[in-house]
Amino acid sequence: MATTTGGFSSEGLALEARTLELESLSHKDAIEIGEIAMDFGFQRGLGIAVEVRLKEWIVFHASLPGSTPENDSWIARKARVVLATGNSTMYERVLAEEQGIDWYAAKGLPEETHAIHGGGLPLNVKGMGCVGILLISGLPQVQDHLLGVDVLTEFLARKGELQ
Repeated sequence: MATTTGGFSSEGLALEARTLELESLSHKDAIEIGEIAMDFGFQRGLGIAVEVRLKEWIVFHASLPGSTPENDSWIARKARVVLATGNSTMYERVLAEEQGIDWYAAKGLPEETHAIHGGGLPLNVKGMGCVGILLISGLPQVQDHLLGVDVLTEFLARKGELQ
């Protein structure tokens, strides 16, 4: 199991989420986060789809060369997990593995519409919780998640908010 989730722990992922918390998130910021993800994808030659949402509203979407329409359904399924829990998809998966539970059965959410696969990261604003979502699909789930972390780290660095 650990091989599919990169040796993450729920504790480490919770700390990561706190480290990546934003001071604020405007519509313009959400688009900038998407543009950073798209630029990283192009620079690294990644066949990914990227989406940024403000809650359920899609404000940025890009399907890079090498991605497929299937990536959009993965994005939608990951988004539903973040909306339902306020946590990253990787956190939910790792926590379920640590607890030895069937996440879908425990949450009463169908796997057809929800995916606890890395690449869905909440855009948490201090004092407000999850106000948006960064979604990446097209790489193995650990790489989808780590790319999202890279993107948010770069965004925070540009804003001078990196802790």
